[in-house]
Amino acid sequence: MAMMRKHKSDRIIGVLTVILLGLGLIVIYAIGPMRANVMNSAYGTDLDENYFFIHQLISVVLSLAVAFLAFVVPYSVVRKCGKFVLLAGLGMCALLMILSMVNSPLAKCELGACRWINVSSSLSIQPAEILKLGLVLYLASLIVERKKEGRLESKDFWIPFVIVSVLALGFVVVIQKDLGTGVSIMAIILAMLFMSGVKLRYFMMVLAVILVAGVGAIMSSPHRRERLLTFGSAESSDSYHIENAMIAIGTGGFWGVGIGNSVQATGYLPESINDSVFAVMGETFGFVGLSAIVACFAGLLFRLLRTARFLHDDEQSLIVIGIFAWLTAHVVLNISSMTGLMPLTGITLPLLSSGGTSMLFSAAALGLALQISCYTAREPRKETTVTTKTVNSETNIVRRQEARREVRL
Repeated sequence: MAMMRKHKSDRIIGVLTVILLGLGLIVIYAIGPMRANVMNSAYGTDLDENYFFIHQLISVVLSLAVAFLAFVVPYSVVRKCGKFVLLAGLGMCALLMILSMVNSPLAKCELGACRWINVSSSLSIQPAEILKLGLVLYLASLIVERKKEGRLESKDFWIPFVIVSVLALGFVVVIQKDLGTGVSIMAIILAMLFMSGVKLRYFMMVLAVILVAGVGAIMSSPHRRERLLTFGSAESSDSYHIENAMIAIGTGGFWGVGIGNSVQATGYLPESINDSVFAVMGETFGFVGLSAIVACFAGLLFRLLRTARFLHDDEQSLIVIGIFAWLTAHVVLNISSMTGLMPLTGITLPLLSSGGTSMLFSAAALGLALQISCYTAREPRKETTVTTKTVNSETNIVRRQEARREVRL
């Protein structure tokens, strides 16, 4: 389908993105010195008290620049890069695997998991984040291309779909031991497949396979199995983390203790500037602040979903759905973990956690969604599922009409 005429973008997406980035910067400014003191005491480093704030400020500036770039670079150019971004993500995951196998200092490993490639002493890249953006772009292109050809449910679609999905999940969940990021990749795959128009039974088969593989990944890992089986128990190895997260949120009360007055960030709460930043914000800003943060995320995700609904171009709609699933998985998993609603997963809160590759590519994805929002229609798209059977039927009708014309001639 031809692209709609370009109009003004959905500014709410841009405004909410900037607000969340700003809130993250404020919190890191407040707790950065405490985090630096903890690191210096625990690991004998000599970090300046403004180290984490400067790092976050650079990440925010770069994220805004990348988001702006994704917004202004023509969509026709971006869509052509999908396969290359995917290959870059897979290639860097393979490189990380090799580097970790030979114990190279270029592979950054923490707690037995190697998930980053060291570029310099202060800069590292997480290949899984590149992989997520590449996966969204590639799957959208693959689905639409096969749908136009009438081969959406043929082996020409399923073979590349399965290969790419298995490679992505294999690298992230099995090799990098990152189940949290793996869940976000599963969400992308399932959401885009569900919206592709394949028959429900095929979708349910893929869902069943992914669920079985997910259970297998959990039960095959002693650490993950312990997290699941002892969830909610005081005997859990993660109980200390979750208990201190709950203490932080409870201490914040209704209005919070105020910026710079966090106690849990002084060393009690693990990963206070990364995975646990939601709990620190609860202590700092209280129930009111957390409600505002949740409202910002809810508004952002709702606008993404609305954008996808009003896009009449299948590929654009699938890209936005993929971004929506990606960010939703991060938000739900992180907040649920910090509030004790599910086992600890170790996943960042988009745009708020301490900067890095995750913030950069989340911002890039939102910048792309902002550009795509320029092509929405006045009316929502009709819920017509274009399956292989439908396309083949329409093709046969056209062929019969052409044959009749030839007979008449």
